Amino acid sequence: MKPLFLISLYQSPIIKQLELEEALLRADDRNFMIVNYGASSSIVMGLSGEAASLLDMERIRRDSMPVIRRFSGGGTVVIDENTLFISMIFSKDSGPRSTFPEPIMQWCHRLFQNAWKLPGFALIDNDYAINHRKCGGNALYIRKDRWLHHTSFLWDYCNQNMDYLLIPPKQPAYRKERPHTEFLCRLKDYAPSMPQLIEQICQEMGQRFSIHEISSEELSAIQAREYRRTNQLVGL
Repeated sequence: MKPLFLISLYQSPIIKQLELEEALLRADDRNFMIVNYGASSSIVMGLSGEAASLLDMERIRRDSMPVIRRFSGGGTVVIDENTLFISMIFSKDSGPRSTFPEPIMQWCHRLFQNAWKLPGFALIDNDYAINHRKCGGNALYIRKDRWLHHTSFLWDYCNQNMDYLLIPPKQPAYRKERPHTEFLCRLKDYAPSMPQLIEQICQEMGQRFSIHEISSEELSAIQAREYRRTNQLVGL
């Protein structure tokens, strides 16, 4: 079995997680899975997202809500302490046979499907959904020799937080113009607990890889290496 280094975080700010992900992607060649939950509230935009067309700027400024532009693609998400983040960072010879977006997405989907066995769980238009309601948003970054798959799962969410988001100009067909509260669902309505979901995906990975831990000192050393840093707080 090929080694996989598991990184478990708790209450780590999403900007710190994204900075770690970028370091592991650009400055190392091993396989990693990051699990994080309990992060403080913020909004995360994809690399090419335009705040003016995606966000209620007046509400965000009023509430001083932090907005972060991540280094990967994908859509815009509101996150808080009830968001479960699971990121996979792999070398091209350790996951799917082809490192194009569709094979990577399908490979990761099968991992979660096998681990969680949630009825109605599906990959639809690059989202994870249950009964055609979105429960997880995905972002990808593919390099020549490595790739990253980052998912924000909604264990729970605050309806009011979704008011920060506008209906995006581009949306998946299965959304059918539904407002956020009719388009989204909560994993807590389908699974017993967040710790159980975490344990199940770790067990699934343990059947495919040799699981190892990595020290905080070694992670800090990786982040101290020279590599391009592109995550940023967005001034609004």
